[in-house]
Amino acid sequence: MEFSVGRQVVGGFPVVSVRGEIDVYSAPALKDAVTDVLSPDHSAVIVDLTDVGFLDSTGLGALVAARTSATDSDMRLLIVSDRDRILKLFRITGLDGVFEIFPTVDQAVEALGAPTDA
Repeated sequence: MEFSVGRQVVGGFPVVSVRGEIDVYSAPALKDAVTDVLSPDHSAVIVDLTDVGFLDSTGLGALVAARTSATDSDMRLLIVSDRDRILKLFRITGLDGVFEIFPTVDQAVEALGAPTDA
């Protein structure tokens, strides 16, 4: 599956949708995509990893760096994934205690207190 990044707005929040594999080659593009949507106009950004089949330590590092940038901008960064393989990686690294992780974009938006049909 080829790596790609898309952007949309759901419930008033920017969503960065990632597809493919996040590794040493694609991780910088992920970090840049998240950094590009950081704005004082938003209180949070959602990173949708639903269509990610592989995530390595470089990808995790990019997500941690993006979260740090979001936090520095007084924003929250939420992760969306329902894939056991991806969720297991967050668990074994302890990052499930650092990131807010939801199974769907709608549930992430709902946790932010916004309507999901926007």
